[in-house]
Amino acid sequence: MLFYSPPVCFDHTTDKALLAYAVGAALYMPATRPNAAEDIWKLRKGGLVTVIMDLEDAIGDGEVEQAEEMVVRHLSVLAELAEKPEEERCGIPLLFIRVRSPLQLRRLIFRLDSLILLVTGFVFPKFTAENGGDYFEALADYNRSRRVGAPPLYGMPILESASIIYRESRLDNLLSIRQLLSGYRDYVLNVRIGATDFSSAFGLRRSSDISIYELAPIRDCIADIINVFGRMEDGYVISGPVWEYFANKGHRVLRPQLRQSPFEEAFGRNGRKMRNRYISKALDGLIREVLLDKENGIVGKTVIHPSHLRPVQALYTVMHEEYVDAMGIVESSDGLRGVFKSEYTNKMNEIKPHLNWAKRVLIRSQIYGVLHEEQHFVGLLPEHEYAHV
Repeated sequence: MLFYSPPVCFDHTTDKALLAYAVGAALYMPATRPNAAEDIWKLRKGGLVTVIMDLEDAIGDGEVEQAEEMVVRHLSVLAELAEKPEEERCGIPLLFIRVRSPLQLRRLIFRLDSLILLVTGFVFPKFTAENGGDYFEALADYNRSRRVGAPPLYGMPILESASIIYRESRLDNLLSIRQLLSGYRDYVLNVRIGATDFSSAFGLRRSSDISIYELAPIRDCIADIINVFGRMEDGYVISGPVWEYFANKGHRVLRPQLRQSPFEEAFGRNGRKMRNRYISKALDGLIREVLLDKENGIVGKTVIHPSHLRPVQALYTVMHEEYVDAMGIVESSDGLRGVFKSEYTNKMNEIKPHLNWAKRVLIRSQIYGVLHEEQHFVGLLPEHEYAHV
């Protein structure tokens, strides 16, 4: 009843062109979390499609050896759970591990042995042109020697170092990183933005009702990252900065950022209650930021709480109006005409300038689906017990 065209099934063996868009809401978990595997298994039905087990900032420097052991344990438990006959249709989410160094990356690949087949890839923090080659060469060594039929391992570099946020060194560093990544293009799944470290360089931290795009130094840096890596000829998918709030305990100064009518239209009086819960959890700020991400060509979001999963995933679904516009543009790109009126009779579709936009919409429509004409993302937001994990 919700979807005009439902989402496709995917896993870590899916073609990279689609998989790059499928990462979506990526939930960070400290690798030292005792019941991480069980939590991952439970959260699949709550919208969890991507997990990043963190061996870097989320754990203490004295916990590294223990955390590596727990990663092995988590993956072993997930492998056992996935073998249950009743779980054949609902497999393991996309699994990534954020490592501290290229040396740790090589050590983990060796240590995981056959469990590496469950892993989609690794996340590389504080990525620069100086350390990036070592990270991707370790991946390349594995991929060149992996057994026949084994899925590739991908890398997701995080741009968050001081040399990128500081204006005087930014452009040279971004261009050097782009040149480095071009040599490992087959293994680069996402380029991720680490706005927390960027903010730290200036002693900044955004509040729950302020978007990252309203912090001037961070906004300018994100604009340059999009300019360098977001060009259609390069084909990189850029993922947005982390949203770190999951409750609003203080007194709000600004008005809430969610209109009431979409919630009422979808669920009536219960919709108003749902909207109020979203506001109390600071999720209205998250929703606004994801919308701004999308407008800037960013698909994917780092999140830190299960309550973030459904809003982010729901916002990536394609509206019926977007879909028919995109289909019309692509189907009319044979050179016979240059412009036509939208089927919704509310805008002009100019074929050449809008063609790249249309292609991206159609890719997203496969992963996240297309909603029916009268539906919008609020219809995908019913709350369940998974939100309290």
